Amino acid sequence: MDMGHTASTAAGAFIRNVSYKGLGPGTIRGGAPRARLAIYKVCWNVFGGQCSSADMLKAFDEAIYDGVDVLSLSIGSSIPLFSDIDERDGIATGSFHAVARGITVVCGAANDGPSAQTVQNTAPWILTVAASTMDRAFPTPITLGNNKTFLGQAMFTGKEIGFRGLVYPEASGLDPNAAGVCQSLSLNATLVAGKVVLCFTSMARRAAVTSAAEVVKAAGGVGLIVAKNPSDALYPCSGDFPCVEVDYEIGTRILFYIRSNRSPAVKLSHSKTIVGNPLLPKVAYFSSRGPNSIAPAILKPDITAPGVNILAATSPLDRFEDNGYAMHSGTSMATPHVSGIVALLKALHPDWSPAAIKSALVTTAWRNHPSGYPIFAEGSPQKLANPFDFGGGIANPNGAADPGLLYDMDTADYIHYLCVMGYNNAAISRLTGQPTECPSKEPSILDVNLPSLTIPNLRKSITLTRTVTNAGAPNSIYRAVIEPPFGIIVSVKPDVLLFSNQTKKINFTVTINATHQVNTGYYFGSLSWTDGIHMVKSPLSVRTEMLQPYASDN
Repeated sequence: MDMGHTASTAAGAFIRNVSYKGLGPGTIRGGAPRARLAIYKVCWNVFGGQCSSADMLKAFDEAIYDGVDVLSLSIGSSIPLFSDIDERDGIATGSFHAVARGITVVCGAANDGPSAQTVQNTAPWILTVAASTMDRAFPTPITLGNNKTFLGQAMFTGKEIGFRGLVYPEASGLDPNAAGVCQSLSLNATLVAGKVVLCFTSMARRAAVTSAAEVVKAAGGVGLIVAKNPSDALYPCSGDFPCVEVDYEIGTRILFYIRSNRSPAVKLSHSKTIVGNPLLPKVAYFSSRGPNSIAPAILKPDITAPGVNILAATSPLDRFEDNGYAMHSGTSMATPHVSGIVALLKALHPDWSPAAIKSALVTTAWRNHPSGYPIFAEGSPQKLANPFDFGGGIANPNGAADPGLLYDMDTADYIHYLCVMGYNNAAISRLTGQPTECPSKEPSILDVNLPSLTIPNLRKSITLTRTVTNAGAPNSIYRAVIEPPFGIIVSVKPDVLLFSNQTKKINFTVTINATHQVNTGYYFGSLSWTDGIHMVKSPLSVRTEMLQPYASDN
């Protein structure tokens, strides 16, 4: 994570005629260009790069003292997670105190997707951000000697490769494909020199591409085509060496061409930039997914923002830097997008709490493309995105500025959560910095006033409560709109909310029943409130578990 890159994404000024090696040209700016930045260094180049909890806690203290409005943290750790009250998780501890003072803390969800239960920064007071692609791509033409052209993906802007020989390394013996695995290429320099090499990999990470590119280059090859599970996060190979990614289908068609021709040839053309239709945003392959491994009833991630091939200013020390700019991918890049939006919302609504800002973002997020098509999540296979992929959806700044209703929370609500989690009074008191005693009757985690509803283990009828605050016209009438998950019956009381100058907050209950008595995976729906102008939509996720893998009081 480059601090300059994330800082300029959050608050960079308008700069015209910017591109990355000619790709993605246009005017560049951060999310909140007039915001002022305070930057606190907490990570150091020791042991491969370390961010200590002590440094993070000190930075939180300094930021609170300095009076910041938003804290943006593109930092994560690893699975398994520390508990919310473990001081080794400096982010959970520090952010609790920041949020208690009205500072919104925005954190990345981590880059361990598409595996489930990999999301990090899961405390309910944190705004946790997943990463999506956007409506921009860099198609790279691959023209075979038979004049068939396929489109790969790359950031190739170096010297164009005219028609050259094309080779796929095959091993002798029982497994001919063993020599063509990208991360363990076995090349005969005599056969490869001056040619383009095709290889296949099942690795999603970039390491397979960079490793193969170095091996091909060392053997005298002039280009590389990598067949892999498609993901849109791209980086140029060093020295502008052409390395083009294709999916397995295209890779197989190229391989069949090689095997059916005595002198296969290929031309690799420069990458191009296309923006807008027909491209649809997707949840990024690497973006960590829910459910939350500490408390599955607390939906994480909360929201999604662009985090793939993000063009922003960077440090001269960045190895991908070109004229002061670079493209990077990660939830670290998605996080400052949301931080910029939060800064704008804070300017519009200075009295909104961090929970109110989170609610506004979650309940107004885009779950479908403006064309109406649903958003997909990259993975194997690609699938329709659900709340564990993108939380409420992709952040919608203008919608969040006028959400209609808010699910608000304060420190008392977060202490409610800590008590439900079974943390002892002494540990909670250490975290909060004040004497805290949990009630003798344990409250339900399902009643934490989140802008989402997640039921991880439904066995019998349950009823949970929520409170909404009117943030729109004083005299408003909202009606419930329920999209129940498959096999689930959902009812709301009252199903009409009447707000006035005297009534600004209203409690309601949601009762959830299963129509089946079987263990299932999660099914998804939503609960919305509408006044005809606003649509305040909460994601609803339910899993029935008649046979429990562990004891539960829910």
